Amino acid sequence: MRRSPAAISILLFTLVTASCLLDLEAEAKPQTCLPSGKLRGRKPPAKKCNQIHNSDCCVEGKLYTTYECSPPITEQTKAVLTLNSFEKGQDGGGASEDGERVVALSSGWFDHRKSCLQRIKITAGNGRSVVAKVVDECDSTEGCDEEHDYQPPCPNNVVDASPAVWDALGVPSGEQGDLKVTWSFL
Repeated sequence: MRRSPAAISILLFTLVTASCLLDLEAEAKPQTCLPSGKLRGRKPPAKKCNQIHNSDCCVEGKLYTTYECSPPITEQTKAVLTLNSFEKGQDGGGASEDGERVVALSSGWFDHRKSCLQRIKITAGNGRSVVAKVVDECDSTEGCDEEHDYQPPCPNNVVDASPAVWDALGVPSGEQGDLKVTWSFL
């Protein structure tokens, strides 16, 4: 069966148009962050798991999801605010001055240190906002070892904040721990 040049042109035009539309449709979909693997928990040595601020300890044999990415950053990125003292010998991060508003971001958001020392604005559900400095990574790729205080990997949507951040958001100390927030880079 022979096709006329006009029929071939119409067929090619249709294929090219369909291909472009598929590309546009793919670009319109939000990027997703899928788990990158699993990490098997190991039992921490006696008195080695740091449970300050109600942190979890790894459980022997439990599989923990790891992530090399985080959800896309927007003007109002949804996250879970967690509590970290940032004190030497405490629950992670570099030591900070008392009262300093600092945070650690999940691995994907920390982006191989590219976010380090940048300022972010965090907004709580009560309408209050605070500006904090990114000083560390909340590791979403590793955990359950001495370097990570025998705690599981962080979820991929965490802003781990100093008590000063929580205080500035007006959250009473007895209610600090996990809070849904939004954040953005300044």
